[in-house]
Amino acid sequence: MDLRALGHSPEEFERELLSNLYYQRGTTIESASRRDVYEALAVTVRDRLAARRARTAAAHYQANPRWVYYLSAEYMLGRQLWQNLLYTGTEDLARSVRADFDEIAELDVEPGLGNGGLGRLAACLLDSLATLDVPAVGYGIRYDLGIFRQTFVDGAQVELPDDWAFEGNPWEFRAPDDREVVGFYGTVFPTDGPTRRRRWEPAETVLGEPSHMLVPGYGTATVNIVRLWRARAARGSFDLTRFARGEYADAVQEVVRSENISKVLYPDDSTESGRELRLKQQYFLVSCSLRDIIRRFRLRNSDWGVFADKTTIQLNDTHPVLAIPELIRILVDEYELDWDRAWDITRRTFGYTCHTLLPEALETWPVAMLGRLLPRHLEIIYAINEDFLRELEQRYPGDADRVRHMSLIQEEPERRIRMAHLAVVGAHAVNGVAELHSRLLAETTLRDFAELWPAKFHNVTNGITPRRFLRIANPSLSDLITEALGSESWLTDLEQLKGLEPFADDPGFRERWRQIKRHNKTRLGTDPDALTDVIIKRFHEYKRQMLKLLHVITMYQRIRDGVTQPPRTVVFSGKAAPGYWAAKEVIRLINAVAGVVNADPLVAPYLTVLFPPDYNVTLAELIIPAADLSEQISLAGKEASGTGNMKLTLNGALTIGTLDGANIEIRDRVGAENFFLFGLDAAQAAELQHGNYQPRGYYERDAELHGAIDAIATGAFSRGDTGAFAGLLATLLGRDDYLTLADYRSYVDTQDLVNKAWLDPDEWSRMSVLNTARSGFFSADRTVTEYCQRIWHTDPVSVP
Repeated sequence: MDLRALGHSPEEFERELLSNLYYQRGTTIESASRRDVYEALAVTVRDRLAARRARTAAAHYQANPRWVYYLSAEYMLGRQLWQNLLYTGTEDLARSVRADFDEIAELDVEPGLGNGGLGRLAACLLDSLATLDVPAVGYGIRYDLGIFRQTFVDGAQVELPDDWAFEGNPWEFRAPDDREVVGFYGTVFPTDGPTRRRRWEPAETVLGEPSHMLVPGYGTATVNIVRLWRARAARGSFDLTRFARGEYADAVQEVVRSENISKVLYPDDSTESGRELRLKQQYFLVSCSLRDIIRRFRLRNSDWGVFADKTTIQLNDTHPVLAIPELIRILVDEYELDWDRAWDITRRTFGYTCHTLLPEALETWPVAMLGRLLPRHLEIIYAINEDFLRELEQRYPGDADRVRHMSLIQEEPERRIRMAHLAVVGAHAVNGVAELHSRLLAETTLRDFAELWPAKFHNVTNGITPRRFLRIANPSLSDLITEALGSESWLTDLEQLKGLEPFADDPGFRERWRQIKRHNKTRLGTDPDALTDVIIKRFHEYKRQMLKLLHVITMYQRIRDGVTQPPRTVVFSGKAAPGYWAAKEVIRLINAVAGVVNADPLVAPYLTVLFPPDYNVTLAELIIPAADLSEQISLAGKEASGTGNMKLTLNGALTIGTLDGANIEIRDRVGAENFFLFGLDAAQAAELQHGNYQPRGYYERDAELHGAIDAIATGAFSRGDTGAFAGLLATLLGRDDYLTLADYRSYVDTQDLVNKAWLDPDEWSRMSVLNTARSGFFSADRTVTEYCQRIWHTDPVSVP
């Protein structure tokens, strides 16, 4: 039962708000700041979730179910207030008691816990797990400063600290009593027990202090949690003697060293110390999380024989793969299970989601570094590899090349641990995240493993939550859909959107659809009459923001030459990793081009280029509803899935894209006639890359491409400085690893078809409605259902 009675009338809600203002913030209504009111409002809403959380915990304890534990280095949760108002049904109550509600709501800050699609997928899956009543906990790191706050100085990306929790985080519950001790370095000693049992004495320890945030389900009483670990120095780390001598920096050296582990997401790994900090971060996450998982298991269970029946742990990419040797270490060294039993439990417990086909993104760690930092874990990895190689030699006698390629240890040019190989060997299931990605994963990247264990490999196409990316982000369109379908039940059964298809032929409905899109463009601050063309994603060469920029320059030069086009606003947004020179150069060039294009009065009626900085979920919720055209232009065979493409399609944007990632499945479902396809397919791209690809030949043969590149080279966008972007152009004309120039002509010609289609607004609206109507498959609810059926084998638990 609820320990507090929470009211449902405006008067009761206001009374609770005032109570929290007095007793949580220690102030009065007369002297309260807007920050005080925001904090009190957040706690008032949070209380409703906390009551549901208590009921959820009781139901889960009673059921003793099979739990899903999701380990991820990042979560892009988005702002919490709007979601929690929706999920508690209190938005109208909040508005009724505060006339300045919208201003107060703007104080809600997005947690800086993620960066790209990996983190947003994790957040969407947690939302769906709760909505589907699946007992689950997400585990991550509570980064003090996120990845970084992006700003531009002279067009260049500059990284500033994202101090997202500087004024506190009212959605968070700290649990300092549940701290875990994490060890590093040290010595491994033999024991009197079995051969493979050891005693590790770390030379350095830090504390992992947990907090958790509530993850409510929509339309259900279930509230799960995401548990986040923050690194703290052990007691006594502050050196008071040195401080008294005035050696202030030295006095806190150990504290700083410890707490750096959770300071930022993905520390720059261009230095040895940065790489070691990343490895520390990964072990810190899995060590704390596994101890917490085991603690939760032992609340109701004592027999290790049922651990894998009660526990499934999903590894979100390679960042948490050290969980495999860590679980073995805990079981063998601490709980004294024999090796074979511990290995069997481990392999039945873990699932692994691979998010990439790029070799450089499949993490490897130097043997020397891992052995220095985690000596016991290196021994365990060697033991796993010893058993695995013996199995390979029995299965493929005499095939030394295959054994060498599949080994967990890369021998040359430097001995390194292959984390993806460790994940595949140590997990019972491996999945890709789109049909093409999963096929290529099994046929190329992990081919030998898929031949050895074909039943281990699965596809689970990614999905997104319609609650955040349509209901919250695009309330006007959501209301229209609900009106057309007759209820809001589509929010938990997205396939109901198929009921919109007949409305695509209704002129009045199409007109209302267009007006909503115009309203969203006005909200974004762009021309409501212009085609809003968006490319919003993490900056990487394979995502080919450079291809979009070459098209922008081509449009600019055509307009300058007197060839007009329908008005178009091109919106770029996204961040580049701090050490990624090429991606940062593309950002600098985009801003340089935008400066010239937007200042040209001849071009202004036809073309505008925008680059809002610091892309995150909050900004996505503003851009996505305004988009007419979704740019999904990665080189075919390189994008794992994409989820931005799904969000944009759901909101009625038409896609221009290659046959890459989930683009294929989107095109199949919305209809080829409602999708702008261009470029090489994955097989053609691979053939060209492995052949004698000469990017300069494309440049020399195509006058418009030649003109666009020459404009950059001659300083047209850099105040005459011909060397400003010379390095970027040399890479493009010399290697062009992602075939930007090879796909340029097909892309530009397809963009001309986009212009032609835009000239018929009624037909464009019909296509837009059909894109939304046919996007139901891409719900994260469907994704989680498939995981539950194929990989996790878990059942929902109803919460009263």
